[in-house]
Amino acid sequence: MEIFTREPTWYAAGLAFECIQCGRCCAGPQEGYVWVSQGQIRAIHEFLGLTESQMMEQYVRRVGARYSLRERPGNNDCVFLADGPAGRRCDIYPVRPTQCRTWPFWSRNLASPQAWSYTAMRCPGINHGKLFAFNQIETHRHATSE
Repeated sequence: MEIFTREPTWYAAGLAFECIQCGRCCAGPQEGYVWVSQGQIRAIHEFLGLTESQMMEQYVRRVGARYSLRERPGNNDCVFLADGPAGRRCDIYPVRPTQCRTWPFWSRNLASPQAWSYTAMRCPGINHGKLFAFNQIETHRHATSE
């Protein structure tokens, strides 16, 4: 059941967002999927200096006909979300998947002002920082399927 109905013009004036690298979008407790394509898998394994088979074995799981990054058992955090001295960070940030690059401009988050506000309760970068124009938001929204 869809909680929010789509109001396509509500963000016509743009939306503000700036990633503060808090890691909340990459963290559990719910299980989720970070969908990765073959090209994204290649970019990640090359970035990490692994073979494709090592990458697949250690960091990727098959879900039906698709592939998703694994999650840490117990907390469902993305396997690439790491704790560091400056806070949480993504170990593959320069080559992160499209799904990660397009956060928070996903269709379900943009369905209505209420959906956006609900997402902002989890993501402190929403409604702060750079103003994204409508066409930029739509480009992000259409770049990935959730």
